[in-house]
Amino acid sequence: MLRRLFTKPVTWVVAVLLGIGSAAGLYWVQPWRLFTDTTVNETLSPATAPSSAAAEAAEAVVVRTGSFVTHEHATAGTARLVRNPDGSHQVELAGLDTSDGPDLRVWLTDQEVKKGTAGWRVFDDGKWIELGRLKGNHGDQIYPVPETADPGDYRSISIWCKRFAVSFGAASLQ
Repeated sequence: MLRRLFTKPVTWVVAVLLGIGSAAGLYWVQPWRLFTDTTVNETLSPATAPSSAAAEAAEAVVVRTGSFVTHEHATAGTARLVRNPDGSHQVELAGLDTSDGPDLRVWLTDQEVKKGTAGWRVFDDGKWIELGRLKGNHGDQIYPVPETADPGDYRSISIWCKRFAVSFGAASLQ
């Protein structure tokens, strides 16, 4: 009976379609990313808390900082917005620890960070800037803020999975 089934063209068409569908599904979800890690160890700026206008002009200054909260995946670490001596800004992720995933990005957003599932999908509701692909799911990383962006317009950082429109974790900048 099984032998007769494999001699019919419709069986082969179904088998090919199932194979293509399975390959496409695996590419889309990338389940192996749950078991991979990438560690990045960029040198963070020796930024200090603002003290005086004269000192701020000569060194990098931490403008705002916040700790990550978990959303879709367990996420920990600190995000900080740093103003460089030349007036440019950058986002620094210190001690980031999250899951790897497909199409992860670092977003600077105007949304409030909410804990739990209530915060999973809010970051694309308002104003946001994509600072780049997440370089690694562990370690210290730096992302320049475009000169056209006013950092004062934004209040949080999200590790955003663009493919599934969900936050892995976010930090409120205060």
